[in-house]
Amino acid sequence: MKVLVTGATGLIGKELVSLLLQNGITIHYLTTSAKKIESEPNYHGFLWNPQKGTIDENCLLGVDAIIHLAGASIAKRWTNSYKQEIIESRILTTNLLFNALKNNPNQVKQIVSASAIGIYPSSLTKVYSEDENEISPTFLGTVSEKWEYALEKFKRLDITVCKLRIGLVLAKDGGALPQMVKPIQSGMGAAFGTGKQMQSWIHIHDLVAMFLFAIQNNWNGVFNAVAPHPVTNSELTKGIADVLDKDIILPNVPQFLMKLLLGEMHILLFESQNVNAKKVLDNGFQFKYKILDKALDNLLV
Repeated sequence: MKVLVTGATGLIGKELVSLLLQNGITIHYLTTSAKKIESEPNYHGFLWNPQKGTIDENCLLGVDAIIHLAGASIAKRWTNSYKQEIIESRILTTNLLFNALKNNPNQVKQIVSASAIGIYPSSLTKVYSEDENEISPTFLGTVSEKWEYALEKFKRLDITVCKLRIGLVLAKDGGALPQMVKPIQSGMGAAFGTGKQMQSWIHIHDLVAMFLFAIQNNWNGVFNAVAPHPVTNSELTKGIADVLDKDIILPNVPQFLMKLLLGEMHILLFESQNVNAKKVLDNGFQFKYKILDKALDNLLV
């Protein structure tokens, strides 16, 4: 099998590439940097420039499926110009892939794309499954909705479209977890706001395994990429502290303070999405890390 990967050098992409290679899958990947092009027997880089709408069509040769992870990080301050970059980085790359497929002979049968649980409105009471129609009025809701809409047109090319709505990714070397660990490690950790907001998380090992499973089993439609047991922000904070053998002694951090520090991006810490993993389980996916304690033990010990 041959898979084309976008976003191959990001946090999730690097882990995914490693897993695909272990499973004997040949990888083509797209990069905007000529310096990042490698050409190994099973790992070939190709140039693209989504801003200019250019792509090396050779990236499609022999490819069976596409895994689409490209997109500017949401963990940088949301200025108006950067918000535009977050949206464009997802839409322009998606459109460029579509046009390349439409205009060049290929054998691609499926695209599996990242999306985010930020598409669901914040709620302390609702449990969200994939058939929820209400979309969050926040910037994250808008980004996710536009990205998912842009993917729909691949169906016109008889390509199966799978969207994985990713929760809070727990990883050792990047993402949110190291940022949460630092203050707790120094005795300055605390939950945010009421601490009751639900955090639907996933271990990076399970996330990349789900991308592989999705292409191996030709998943079609929307799937929540979250572990089966979400926790509150207080439980997540305490869970990290317990593994690090630290006490949480400070009062919860008020929302207004984080808004002053982070601006609009502060909602990442205060939104509550209790997201259901039933569909991925019903479709045969098996988690290695179902429980937060086990995931944190693996990543922090």
